[in-house]
Amino acid sequence: QVQLKESGGGLVQAGGSLRLSCAVTGNLASVNQMAWYRQSPGKRREERELVAAITSDGNTNYADSVKDRFSIFENSTKNALFLQMNSLKAEDTAVYYCNAEGKMRDESPFTSWGRGTQVASSA
Repeated sequence: QVQLKESGGGLVQAGGSLRLSCAVTGNLASVNQMAWYRQSPGKRREERELVAAITSDGNTNYADSVKDRFSIFENSTKNALFLQMNSLKAEDTAVYYCNAEGKMRDESPFTSWGRGTQVASSA
């Protein structure tokens, strides 16, 4: 299993950019996919939205609302995950969470979450 810690959130004017980081510690080899989710104001935890994901072999996918604006990538050692956010809009305002999914040594699945980082984009 892994532990996740986000950083890089903040307040930015609409049209601006931010880069979020997620430090990953633990058994990195157990991870199959890393992702960024977001929880918009007034939404429940169960309503978190998948923003972008990257698999262990490098395949990526994005929510339609962020395609061509956001980019998910990892460093070469895979102990850091990033989300480059460009052309931010007011509707991107949310708490952004780092997420990891994988398998434990006994093959049972796990899901890990960070505590989140706040992103606010003013209109």
